Amino acid sequence: MPNQHTRFIFVTGGVLSSLGKGLAAASLAALLQLRGYKVRLRKLEPYINVDPGTMSPYQHGEVYVTDDGAETDLDLGHYERFTNVTATKADAVTTGQIYSEVIAKERRGDFLGATVMVVPHITDAIKAKIFADLEDEDFLICEIGGTVGDIEGLPYLEAIRQIGHELGNSRTLFLHLTLLPYIPSAGELKTKPSQHSVKELQGMGIQPDILLCRCSQPIPHEMKQKLSLFCNIQPDRVIAALDVDTIYQVPIHYHEEGMDRAVCDFFGLKDSKVPDLTPWKNLVQKIREPEGKVEIAIVGKYTQHKDAYKSLVEAITHGGVSQNVDVKVHWIESEDFEENPQKYDEIIHSVNGILVPGGFGKRGTGGKLRAIQYARENKVPYLGICFGMQLAVIEFCRNVLGIENATSTEFCEAGEPVICLLKEWLSASGYETRTEADDLGGSMRLGAYPCNLKKGTKAYNAYGSKEQISERHRHRYEVNMLFKDQMEAQGLIFSGLSPDGHLPEVIENVNHPWFVGVQFHPELKSRPFGPHPLFAAFINAALQQSRIF
Repeated sequence: MPNQHTRFIFVTGGVLSSLGKGLAAASLAALLQLRGYKVRLRKLEPYINVDPGTMSPYQHGEVYVTDDGAETDLDLGHYERFTNVTATKADAVTTGQIYSEVIAKERRGDFLGATVMVVPHITDAIKAKIFADLEDEDFLICEIGGTVGDIEGLPYLEAIRQIGHELGNSRTLFLHLTLLPYIPSAGELKTKPSQHSVKELQGMGIQPDILLCRCSQPIPHEMKQKLSLFCNIQPDRVIAALDVDTIYQVPIHYHEEGMDRAVCDFFGLKDSKVPDLTPWKNLVQKIREPEGKVEIAIVGKYTQHKDAYKSLVEAITHGGVSQNVDVKVHWIESEDFEENPQKYDEIIHSVNGILVPGGFGKRGTGGKLRAIQYARENKVPYLGICFGMQLAVIEFCRNVLGIENATSTEFCEAGEPVICLLKEWLSASGYETRTEADDLGGSMRLGAYPCNLKKGTKAYNAYGSKEQISERHRHRYEVNMLFKDQMEAQGLIFSGLSPDGHLPEVIENVNHPWFVGVQFHPELKSRPFGPHPLFAAFINAALQQSRIF
Protein backbone atom coordinates (compact mmCIF):
# COMPACT_ATOMS: atom_id res chain seq x y z
CA MET A 1 0.00 0.00 0.00
CA PRO A 2 1.13 3.60 -0.58
CA ASN A 3 2.14 6.00 2.15
CA GLN A 4 -0.65 7.75 4.03
CA HIS A 5 0.16 11.13 2.48
CA THR A 6 -0.18 10.82 -1.29
CA ARG A 7 -3.50 11.54 -3.00
CA PHE A 8 -4.30 9.85 -6.31
CA ILE A 9 -5.95 11.48 -9.33
CA PHE A 10 -6.90 9.09 -12.13
CA VAL A 11 -7.41 10.62 -15.57
CA THR A 12 -9.52 8.64 -18.03
CA GLY A 13 -10.81 9.48 -21.50
CA GLY A 14 -14.00 8.74 -23.39
CA VAL A 15 -15.68 9.06 -26.80
CA LEU A 16 -12.47 9.09 -28.85
CA SER A 17 -8.71 9.39 -28.57
CA SER A 18 -6.49 12.47 -28.92
CA LEU A 19 -8.72 14.70 -26.80
CA GLY A 20 -5.78 15.76 -24.65
CA LYS A 21 -5.59 13.56 -21.55
CA GLY A 22 -1.83 14.00 -21.39
CA LEU A 23 -2.04 17.78 -21.57
CA ALA A 24 -4.87 17.79 -19.04
CA ALA A 25 -2.81 15.72 -16.59
CA ALA A 26 0.30 17.84 -17.17
CA SER A 27 -1.63 21.11 -16.82
CA LEU A 28 -3.33 20.02 -13.60
CA ALA A 29 0.05 18.97 -12.22
CA ALA A 30 1.53 22.37 -13.09
CA LEU A 31 -1.35 24.14 -11.36
CA LEU A 32 -1.02 22.01 -8.23
CA GLN A 33 2.70 22.78 -8.17
CA LEU A 34 1.89 26.49 -8.24
CA ARG A 35 -0.38 25.90 -5.27
CA GLY A 36 2.60 24.56 -3.36
CA TYR A 37 2.17 20.79 -3.76
CA LYS A 38 4.67 18.16 -4.83
CA VAL A 39 3.42 16.15 -7.81
CA ARG A 40 4.30 13.06 -9.79
CA LEU A 41 2.76 11.88 -13.06
CA ARG A 42 2.41 8.35 -14.39
CA LYS A 43 1.08 6.82 -17.63
CA LEU A 44 -0.59 3.40 -17.82
CA GLU A 45 -0.72 2.07 -21.39
CA PRO A 46 -3.11 -0.80 -22.26
CA TYR A 47 -1.17 -1.99 -25.32
CA ILE A 48 0.59 -5.35 -25.11
CA ASN A 49 3.96 -4.05 -26.31
CA VAL A 50 6.47 -3.96 -23.47
CA ASP A 51 7.32 -0.41 -24.55
CA PRO A 52 6.81 1.69 -27.70
CA GLY A 53 10.42 1.24 -28.81
CA THR A 54 9.58 -1.03 -31.76
CA MET A 55 6.30 0.68 -32.70
CA SER A 56 5.97 2.72 -35.88
CA PRO A 57 5.92 6.50 -35.39
CA TYR A 58 2.91 6.52 -37.71
CA GLN A 59 0.98 4.50 -35.13
CA HIS A 60 2.35 5.81 -31.88
CA GLY A 61 4.13 9.10 -32.48
CA GLU A 62 7.52 9.79 -30.98
CA VAL A 63 9.21 7.60 -28.41
CA TYR A 64 10.11 9.70 -25.40
CA VAL A 65 13.22 8.58 -23.50
CA THR A 66 13.83 9.19 -19.80
CA ASP A 67 17.16 9.76 -18.06
CA ASP A 68 17.15 6.18 -16.79
CA GLY A 69 16.64 4.75 -20.27
CA ALA A 70 12.92 3.98 -20.49
CA GLU A 71 11.31 4.21 -23.93
CA THR A 72 7.92 5.72 -23.20
CA ASP A 73 4.81 7.40 -24.54
CA LEU A 74 5.08 11.01 -25.75
CA ASP A 75 2.78 12.16 -22.92
CA LEU A 76 5.73 11.81 -20.54
CA GLY A 77 7.28 14.62 -22.56
CA HIS A 78 4.29 16.82 -21.74
CA TYR A 79 4.64 15.85 -18.08
CA GLU A 80 8.29 16.86 -17.92
CA ARG A 81 7.88 20.05 -19.95
CA PHE A 82 4.97 21.31 -17.85
CA THR A 83 6.29 20.37 -14.40
CA ASN A 84 10.08 19.94 -14.78
CA VAL A 85 9.71 16.75 -12.73
CA THR A 86 12.07 14.13 -14.15
CA ALA A 87 10.19 10.98 -15.15
CA THR A 88 11.59 7.49 -14.54
CA LYS A 89 10.94 3.95 -15.71
CA ALA A 90 8.38 3.62 -12.93
CA ASP A 91 6.23 6.28 -14.59
CA ALA A 92 5.63 4.33 -17.79
CA VAL A 93 3.59 1.14 -17.37
CA THR A 94 2.32 -1.15 -20.15
CA THR A 95 0.24 -4.29 -20.36
CA GLY A 96 3.29 -5.99 -21.85
CA GLN A 97 5.27 -5.26 -18.69
CA ILE A 98 2.42 -6.35 -16.43
CA TYR A 99 1.80 -9.70 -18.13
CA SER A 100 5.53 -10.42 -18.53
CA GLU A 101 6.06 -10.00 -14.80
CA VAL A 102 2.97 -11.97 -13.78
CA ILE A 103 3.78 -14.86 -16.12
CA ALA A 104 7.40 -14.91 -14.87
CA LYS A 105 6.10 -15.21 -11.32
CA GLU A 106 3.76 -18.02 -12.33
CA ARG A 107 6.64 -19.91 -13.94
CA ARG A 108 8.67 -19.56 -10.74
CA GLY A 109 5.77 -20.92 -8.71
CA ASP A 110 5.23 -17.70 -6.78
CA PHE A 111 1.46 -18.16 -6.79
CA LEU A 112 1.63 -21.49 -4.97
CA GLY A 113 -0.54 -23.43 -7.37
CA ALA A 114 -3.30 -20.86 -7.72
CA THR A 115 -5.11 -20.31 -10.99
CA VAL A 116 -3.65 -17.07 -12.34
CA MET A 117 -6.41 -14.69 -13.44
CA VAL A 118 -6.94 -11.08 -14.49
CA VAL A 119 -8.59 -10.44 -11.11
CA PRO A 120 -6.78 -10.45 -8.74
CA HIS A 121 -3.34 -11.18 -10.18
CA ILE A 122 -3.19 -8.74 -13.11
CA THR A 123 -5.08 -6.03 -11.25
CA ASP A 124 -2.83 -6.48 -8.20
CA ALA A 125 0.22 -6.08 -10.44
CA ILE A 126 -1.25 -2.87 -11.90
CA LYS A 127 -1.94 -1.51 -8.43
CA ALA A 128 1.61 -2.33 -7.38
CA LYS A 129 2.90 -0.30 -10.35
CA ILE A 130 0.68 2.63 -9.40
CA PHE A 131 1.96 2.59 -5.80
CA ALA A 132 5.62 1.93 -6.70
CA ASP A 133 8.51 4.34 -6.17
CA LEU A 134 6.54 7.00 -4.32
CA GLU A 135 8.10 9.08 -1.56
CA ASP A 136 6.62 12.29 -0.20
CA GLU A 137 4.49 13.34 -3.17
CA ASP A 138 1.28 15.17 -2.34
CA PHE A 139 -0.33 14.02 -5.59
CA LEU A 140 0.17 11.21 -8.06
CA ILE A 141 -1.68 11.97 -11.29
CA CYS A 142 -2.16 8.75 -13.18
CA GLU A 143 -3.31 8.81 -16.81
CA ILE A 144 -5.00 5.72 -18.23
CA GLY A 145 -4.24 5.38 -21.93
CA GLY A 146 -6.86 4.62 -24.55
CA THR A 147 -10.60 5.21 -24.33
CA VAL A 148 -13.17 3.89 -21.87
CA GLY A 149 -14.78 0.86 -23.48
CA ASP A 150 -11.59 -0.48 -25.07
CA ILE A 151 -11.21 -4.13 -24.14
CA GLU A 152 -7.49 -3.66 -23.48
CA GLY A 153 -8.16 -1.06 -20.81
CA LEU A 154 -10.60 -3.06 -18.67
CA PRO A 155 -8.01 -4.40 -16.17
CA TYR A 156 -6.72 -0.86 -15.57
CA LEU A 157 -10.19 0.50 -14.88
CA GLU A 158 -10.87 -2.37 -12.49
CA ALA A 159 -7.55 -1.71 -10.74
CA ILE A 160 -8.25 1.98 -10.19
CA ARG A 161 -11.82 1.17 -9.12
CA GLN A 162 -10.34 -1.05 -6.42
CA ILE A 163 -7.96 1.70 -5.33
CA GLY A 164 -10.87 4.11 -5.07
CA HIS A 165 -12.74 1.58 -2.95
CA GLU A 166 -9.75 0.87 -0.72
CA LEU A 167 -8.57 4.45 -0.14
CA GLY A 168 -11.88 6.29 -0.34
CA ASN A 169 -12.77 9.79 -1.51
CA SER A 170 -10.26 11.41 0.84
CA ARG A 171 -7.40 9.91 -1.19
CA THR A 172 -8.73 9.32 -4.72
CA LEU A 173 -10.31 11.45 -7.43
CA PHE A 174 -11.53 10.36 -10.87
CA LEU A 175 -11.27 12.94 -13.66
CA HIS A 176 -12.92 11.99 -16.95
CA LEU A 177 -12.22 13.74 -20.25
CA THR A 178 -14.94 13.59 -22.91
CA LEU A 179 -16.01 15.38 -26.09
CA LEU A 180 -18.79 17.91 -26.59
CA PRO A 181 -19.05 18.03 -30.38
CA TYR A 182 -20.48 21.10 -32.07
CA ILE A 183 -23.04 20.21 -34.75
CA PRO A 184 -23.25 23.11 -37.26
CA SER A 185 -26.66 22.10 -38.63
CA ALA A 186 -28.10 22.13 -35.10
CA GLY A 187 -26.11 25.18 -34.07
CA GLU A 188 -25.21 23.75 -30.66
CA LEU A 189 -22.93 21.54 -28.63
CA LYS A 190 -24.18 18.01 -27.99
CA THR A 191 -23.92 16.30 -24.62
CA LYS A 192 -25.00 12.78 -25.56
CA PRO A 193 -21.49 11.40 -26.30
CA SER A 194 -20.36 12.57 -22.86
CA GLN A 195 -23.41 11.06 -21.21
CA HIS A 196 -22.77 7.69 -22.84
CA SER A 197 -19.08 7.81 -21.92
CA VAL A 198 -19.83 8.51 -18.26
CA LYS A 199 -22.47 5.78 -18.26
CA GLU A 200 -19.87 3.33 -19.61
CA LEU A 201 -17.50 4.31 -16.84
CA GLN A 202 -20.22 4.05 -14.20
CA GLY A 203 -20.98 0.56 -15.47
CA MET A 204 -17.45 -0.38 -14.48
CA GLY A 205 -17.98 0.89 -10.97
CA ILE A 206 -16.32 4.29 -11.35
CA GLN A 207 -18.18 7.54 -10.76
CA PRO A 208 -16.28 10.51 -12.23
CA ASP A 209 -15.73 13.34 -9.75
CA ILE A 210 -14.74 15.92 -12.35
CA LEU A 211 -15.90 16.02 -15.97
CA LEU A 212 -13.55 17.75 -18.37
CA CYS A 213 -15.32 18.48 -21.65
CA ARG A 214 -13.28 19.11 -24.78
CA CYS A 215 -15.15 21.65 -26.91
CA SER A 216 -14.68 24.33 -29.52
CA GLN A 217 -16.72 26.99 -27.70
CA PRO A 218 -17.84 27.83 -24.15
CA ILE A 219 -20.40 25.54 -22.52
CA PRO A 220 -23.69 27.34 -21.79
CA HIS A 221 -24.81 27.36 -18.15
CA GLU A 222 -27.89 25.27 -18.84
CA MET A 223 -25.79 22.65 -20.62
CA LYS A 224 -23.49 22.38 -17.61
CA GLN A 225 -26.57 21.87 -15.47
CA LYS A 226 -27.74 19.12 -17.83
CA LEU A 227 -24.38 17.34 -17.73
CA SER A 228 -24.35 17.69 -13.95
CA LEU A 229 -27.78 16.09 -13.63
CA PHE A 230 -27.34 13.26 -16.12
CA CYS A 231 -23.74 12.42 -15.18
CA ASN A 232 -24.20 12.75 -11.41
CA ILE A 233 -21.49 15.41 -11.09
CA GLN A 234 -21.64 18.75 -9.26
CA PRO A 235 -22.13 21.70 -11.68
CA ASP A 236 -18.89 23.45 -10.65
CA ARG A 237 -17.00 20.28 -11.48
CA VAL A 238 -18.08 20.29 -15.13
CA ILE A 239 -15.07 21.98 -16.73
CA ALA A 240 -14.75 23.23 -20.31
CA ALA A 241 -11.57 22.22 -22.14
CA LEU A 242 -11.64 24.79 -24.92
CA ASP A 243 -9.44 24.65 -28.01
CA VAL A 244 -6.48 27.05 -27.69
CA ASP A 245 -3.82 28.35 -30.09
CA THR A 246 -0.85 27.14 -28.03
CA ILE A 247 -0.61 24.27 -25.56
CA TYR A 248 1.00 26.60 -23.02
CA GLN A 249 -2.34 28.40 -22.73
CA VAL A 250 -3.95 25.21 -21.38
CA PRO A 251 -2.92 25.60 -17.70
CA ILE A 252 -4.12 29.22 -17.78
CA HIS A 253 -7.45 28.23 -19.27
CA TYR A 254 -7.99 25.33 -16.85
CA HIS A 255 -7.29 27.62 -13.91
CA GLU A 256 -9.78 30.17 -15.24
CA GLU A 257 -12.32 27.35 -15.52
CA GLY A 258 -11.67 26.39 -11.90
CA MET A 259 -10.19 22.91 -12.37
CA ASP A 260 -7.42 23.19 -9.77
CA ARG A 261 -9.82 24.83 -7.31
CA ALA A 262 -12.31 21.99 -7.82
CA VAL A 263 -9.58 19.44 -7.08
CA CYS A 264 -8.51 21.21 -3.91
CA ASP A 265 -12.12 21.61 -2.76
CA PHE A 266 -12.74 17.90 -3.40
CA PHE A 267 -9.86 16.96 -1.10
CA GLY A 268 -10.73 19.64 1.46
CA LEU A 269 -7.50 21.57 0.89
CA LYS A 270 -8.66 25.02 1.96
CA ASP A 271 -5.23 26.46 2.73
CA SER A 272 -3.55 26.00 -0.67
CA LYS A 273 -2.17 29.23 -2.10
CA VAL A 274 -3.62 30.87 -5.19
CA PRO A 275 -1.35 30.00 -8.15
CA ASP A 276 0.63 32.80 -9.79
CA LEU A 277 0.31 32.19 -13.52
CA THR A 278 2.35 35.23 -14.55
CA PRO A 279 5.23 33.13 -16.00
CA TRP A 280 2.77 31.13 -18.12
CA LYS A 281 1.03 34.29 -19.30
CA ASN A 282 4.37 35.88 -20.22
CA LEU A 283 5.33 32.73 -22.12
CA VAL A 284 2.07 32.75 -24.09
CA GLN A 285 2.51 36.45 -24.86
CA LYS A 286 5.99 35.81 -26.24
CA ILE A 287 4.65 33.02 -28.44
CA ARG A 288 1.76 35.16 -29.69
CA GLU A 289 3.67 38.42 -30.09
CA PRO A 290 7.18 37.65 -31.37
CA GLU A 291 9.55 40.40 -32.47
CA GLY A 292 10.74 38.61 -35.60
CA LYS A 293 10.54 35.44 -37.65
CA VAL A 294 12.86 32.72 -38.89
CA GLU A 295 12.08 29.84 -41.21
CA ILE A 296 13.38 26.33 -40.58
CA ALA A 297 13.16 23.28 -42.83
CA ILE A 298 12.78 19.93 -41.07
CA VAL A 299 13.74 17.14 -43.44
CA GLY A 300 12.38 13.89 -42.02
CA LYS A 301 10.67 10.66 -43.00
CA TYR A 302 7.60 10.85 -40.76
CA THR A 303 6.51 14.41 -41.55
CA GLN A 304 2.94 13.36 -42.37
CA HIS A 305 2.49 12.46 -38.71
CA LYS A 306 3.64 15.45 -36.66
CA ASP A 307 3.36 13.54 -33.35
CA ALA A 308 6.47 11.66 -34.48
CA TYR A 309 8.37 14.89 -33.81
CA LYS A 310 6.40 16.21 -30.82
CA SER A 311 9.35 17.06 -28.57
CA LEU A 312 11.30 18.43 -31.52
CA VAL A 313 8.55 20.89 -32.43
CA GLU A 314 8.25 22.03 -28.82
CA ALA A 315 12.02 22.46 -28.52
CA ILE A 316 12.01 24.63 -31.64
CA THR A 317 9.21 26.70 -30.12
CA HIS A 318 11.26 27.09 -26.94
CA GLY A 319 14.28 28.14 -29.01
CA GLY A 320 12.14 30.72 -30.77
CA VAL A 321 10.90 32.08 -27.43
CA SER A 322 14.51 32.42 -26.24
CA GLN A 323 15.23 34.68 -29.23
CA ASN A 324 11.82 36.43 -29.24
CA VAL A 325 11.02 35.17 -32.72
CA ASP A 326 8.32 33.09 -34.37
CA VAL A 327 9.71 29.95 -35.96
CA LYS A 328 7.90 28.89 -39.10
CA VAL A 329 8.56 25.23 -39.81
CA HIS A 330 8.58 23.88 -43.35
CA TRP A 331 8.11 20.11 -43.35
CA ILE A 332 9.96 18.29 -46.11
CA GLU A 333 9.32 14.59 -46.61
CA SER A 334 12.83 13.20 -47.17
CA GLU A 335 11.76 10.37 -49.50
CA ASP A 336 9.79 12.81 -51.65
CA PHE A 337 12.73 15.25 -51.62
CA GLU A 338 14.98 12.43 -52.79
CA GLU A 339 12.72 11.60 -55.75
CA ASN A 340 11.41 15.10 -56.60
CA PRO A 341 14.03 17.65 -55.48
CA GLN A 342 12.64 20.40 -57.73
CA LYS A 343 9.39 20.28 -55.74
CA TYR A 344 11.18 21.67 -52.69
CA ASP A 345 13.81 23.90 -54.30
CA GLU A 346 12.01 27.10 -53.43
CA ILE A 347 11.63 26.07 -49.78
CA ILE A 348 15.14 24.77 -49.24
CA HIS A 349 16.63 27.87 -50.90
CA SER A 350 14.62 30.31 -48.77
CA VAL A 351 14.87 28.92 -45.24
CA ASN A 352 17.19 30.29 -42.58
CA GLY A 353 18.09 26.93 -41.11
CA ILE A 354 17.90 23.21 -41.86
CA LEU A 355 17.33 20.44 -39.31
CA VAL A 356 17.54 16.70 -39.92
CA PRO A 357 16.07 14.74 -36.97
CA GLY A 358 16.55 11.18 -35.82
CA GLY A 359 15.19 8.16 -37.62
CA PHE A 360 15.90 4.57 -38.49
CA GLY A 361 16.52 2.71 -41.75
CA LYS A 362 17.59 3.57 -45.28
CA ARG A 363 14.31 4.96 -46.60
CA GLY A 364 14.56 8.66 -47.31
CA THR A 365 18.30 8.97 -46.65
CA GLY A 366 18.92 10.37 -50.14
CA GLY A 367 16.71 13.38 -49.44
CA LYS A 368 18.34 14.00 -46.08
CA LEU A 369 21.82 13.81 -47.60
CA ARG A 370 20.76 16.28 -50.29
CA ALA A 371 19.55 18.73 -47.62
CA ILE A 372 22.74 18.32 -45.57
CA GLN A 373 24.94 18.94 -48.60
CA TYR A 374 22.98 22.09 -49.45
CA ALA A 375 23.33 23.38 -45.87
CA ARG A 376 27.07 22.71 -45.82
CA GLU A 377 27.85 24.19 -49.23
CA ASN A 378 25.61 27.24 -48.88
CA LYS A 379 26.49 28.10 -45.28
CA VAL A 380 22.92 27.59 -44.04
CA PRO A 381 22.76 26.91 -40.25
CA TYR A 382 22.37 23.18 -39.72
CA LEU A 383 21.42 21.02 -36.74
CA GLY A 384 21.60 17.24 -37.14
CA ILE A 385 20.14 15.07 -34.40
CA CYS A 386 21.13 11.41 -33.97
CA PHE A 387 20.67 10.01 -37.50
CA GLY A 388 20.97 13.60 -38.72
CA MET A 389 24.49 13.71 -37.28
CA GLN A 390 25.43 10.34 -38.75
CA LEU A 391 24.25 11.35 -42.22
CA ALA A 392 26.21 14.60 -41.94
CA VAL A 393 29.32 12.47 -41.40
CA ILE A 394 28.47 10.29 -44.41
CA GLU A 395 27.85 13.36 -46.61
CA PHE A 396 31.16 14.92 -45.53
CA CYS A 397 33.11 11.72 -46.13
CA ARG A 398 31.60 11.29 -49.58
CA ASN A 399 31.77 14.86 -50.86
CA VAL A 400 34.74 16.34 -49.00
CA LEU A 401 37.02 13.42 -48.21
CA GLY A 402 36.22 11.69 -51.51
CA ILE A 403 35.17 8.39 -49.91
CA GLU A 404 32.45 7.77 -52.47
CA ASN A 405 31.20 4.55 -50.87
CA ALA A 406 31.04 5.92 -47.31
CA THR A 407 27.98 4.41 -45.66
CA SER A 408 26.40 3.05 -42.49
CA THR A 409 26.15 -0.64 -41.68
CA GLU A 410 22.56 0.09 -40.67
CA PHE A 411 21.45 0.13 -44.28
CA CYS A 412 24.39 -1.17 -46.35
CA GLU A 413 26.98 -3.84 -45.63
CA ALA A 414 29.08 -2.92 -48.67
CA GLY A 415 31.29 0.18 -48.75
CA GLU A 416 33.30 2.06 -46.16
CA PRO A 417 31.48 1.84 -42.81
CA VAL A 418 31.92 5.36 -41.42
CA ILE A 419 28.88 4.57 -39.23
CA CYS A 420 28.92 1.19 -37.44
CA LEU A 421 26.74 -0.89 -35.14
CA LEU A 422 27.41 -0.01 -31.53
CA LYS A 423 28.49 -3.26 -29.85
CA GLU A 424 30.08 -2.13 -26.61
CA TRP A 425 29.99 0.99 -24.46
CA LEU A 426 30.55 2.08 -20.89
CA SER A 427 27.47 2.88 -18.79
CA ALA A 428 26.96 3.67 -15.12
CA SER A 429 26.59 -0.07 -14.41
CA GLY A 430 29.65 -1.16 -16.40
CA TYR A 431 30.21 -2.25 -19.98
CA GLU A 432 27.12 -2.88 -22.09
CA THR A 433 27.40 -5.25 -25.07
CA ARG A 434 25.10 -5.90 -28.05
CA THR A 435 25.15 -8.02 -31.20
CA GLU A 436 23.18 -8.06 -34.46
CA ALA A 437 21.21 -11.04 -33.11
CA ASP A 438 19.90 -9.23 -30.03
CA ASP A 439 16.25 -8.21 -29.75
CA LEU A 440 15.46 -4.79 -31.21
CA GLY A 441 13.53 -3.77 -28.11
CA GLY A 442 15.90 -2.34 -25.52
CA SER A 443 19.06 -3.09 -27.56
CA MET A 444 20.09 0.53 -27.96
CA ARG A 445 22.16 2.99 -26.00
CA LEU A 446 19.28 4.50 -24.06
CA GLY A 447 18.98 7.24 -21.49
CA ALA A 448 21.30 9.93 -20.16
CA TYR A 449 25.06 9.70 -20.72
CA PRO A 450 27.77 12.28 -20.02
CA CYS A 451 29.66 14.09 -22.77
CA ASN A 452 32.86 16.11 -22.51
CA LEU A 453 32.89 19.27 -24.66
CA LYS A 454 35.95 20.77 -26.32
CA LYS A 455 36.63 24.31 -25.17
CA GLY A 456 36.04 27.12 -27.63
CA THR A 457 33.68 25.15 -29.86
CA LYS A 458 30.15 26.19 -30.81
CA ALA A 459 28.71 23.46 -28.60
CA TYR A 460 30.86 24.54 -25.67
CA ASN A 461 29.75 28.14 -26.11
CA ALA A 462 26.09 27.16 -26.56
CA TYR A 463 26.09 25.28 -23.25
CA GLY A 464 27.51 28.30 -21.43
CA SER A 465 31.11 27.08 -21.35
CA LYS A 466 30.27 23.79 -19.64
CA GLU A 467 32.99 21.20 -19.95
CA GLN A 468 30.67 18.24 -19.31
CA ILE A 469 26.98 17.83 -20.12
CA SER A 470 24.46 15.01 -19.80
CA GLU A 471 22.03 14.20 -22.61
CA ARG A 472 19.57 11.45 -23.50
CA HIS A 473 20.33 8.90 -26.20
CA ARG A 474 18.38 6.47 -28.35
CA HIS A 475 20.45 4.79 -31.08
CA ARG A 476 22.24 1.63 -32.14
CA TYR A 477 24.95 2.99 -34.44
CA GLU A 478 27.97 5.24 -33.85
CA VAL A 479 30.43 7.26 -35.91
CA ASN A 480 33.49 5.15 -36.69
CA MET A 481 36.43 6.71 -34.83
CA LEU A 482 38.87 5.28 -37.38
CA PHE A 483 37.94 8.18 -39.68
CA LYS A 484 38.28 10.89 -37.01
CA ASP A 485 41.71 12.20 -38.04
CA GLN A 486 40.75 12.40 -41.72
CA MET A 487 37.58 14.31 -40.96
CA GLU A 488 39.18 16.71 -38.52
CA ALA A 489 41.99 17.47 -40.95
CA GLN A 490 39.36 18.76 -43.39
CA GLY A 491 37.35 20.75 -40.86
CA LEU A 492 34.75 18.37 -39.39
CA ILE A 493 35.83 18.23 -35.77
CA PHE A 494 34.61 16.09 -32.90
CA SER A 495 33.72 18.74 -30.35
CA GLY A 496 32.04 16.36 -27.91
CA LEU A 497 33.16 12.88 -26.84
CA SER A 498 32.17 10.34 -24.21
CA PRO A 499 34.36 10.65 -21.09
CA ASP A 500 36.46 7.66 -22.18
CA GLY A 501 37.01 9.31 -25.57
CA HIS A 502 35.63 6.36 -27.53
CA LEU A 503 32.20 7.61 -28.64
CA PRO A 504 31.63 10.75 -30.74
CA GLU A 505 28.79 12.84 -29.32
CA VAL A 506 29.06 16.20 -31.14
CA ILE A 507 30.50 17.18 -34.50
CA GLU A 508 31.04 20.66 -35.95
CA ASN A 509 32.15 22.01 -39.30
CA VAL A 510 34.69 24.73 -38.53
CA ASN A 511 34.45 26.08 -42.08
CA HIS A 512 30.77 26.89 -41.62
CA PRO A 513 29.00 29.66 -39.62
CA TRP A 514 26.92 27.13 -37.62
CA PHE A 515 26.93 23.43 -38.56
CA VAL A 516 26.45 21.09 -35.60
CA GLY A 517 25.47 17.44 -35.30
CA VAL A 518 24.74 15.62 -32.05
CA GLN A 519 24.38 11.91 -31.38
CA PHE A 520 21.93 12.50 -28.55
CA HIS A 521 18.41 13.96 -28.52
CA PRO A 522 18.54 17.48 -27.04
CA GLU A 523 14.84 18.03 -27.73
CA LEU A 524 13.98 15.65 -24.88
CA LYS A 525 15.39 18.02 -22.26
CA SER A 526 14.06 21.32 -23.60
CA ARG A 527 11.54 23.12 -21.42
CA PRO A 528 9.29 26.15 -22.05
CA PHE A 529 10.96 27.97 -19.14
CA GLY A 530 14.37 26.50 -19.94
CA PRO A 531 14.93 26.29 -23.72
CA HIS A 532 17.64 23.82 -24.64
CA PRO A 533 20.90 25.69 -25.31
CA LEU A 534 21.49 23.97 -28.65
CA PHE A 535 18.06 24.95 -29.96
CA ALA A 536 18.51 28.50 -28.68
CA ALA A 537 21.88 28.68 -30.44
CA PHE A 538 20.51 27.13 -33.64
CA ILE A 539 17.58 29.56 -33.81
CA ASN A 540 19.95 32.45 -33.07
CA ALA A 541 22.21 31.34 -35.94
CA ALA A 542 19.17 31.14 -38.22
CA LEU A 543 18.13 34.62 -37.07
CA GLN A 544 21.57 36.00 -37.90
CA GLN A 545 21.41 34.31 -41.31
CA SER A 546 18.01 35.89 -41.97
CA ARG A 547 19.46 39.33 -41.25
CA ILE A 548 22.31 38.79 -43.68
CA PHE A 549 19.89 38.14 -46.51
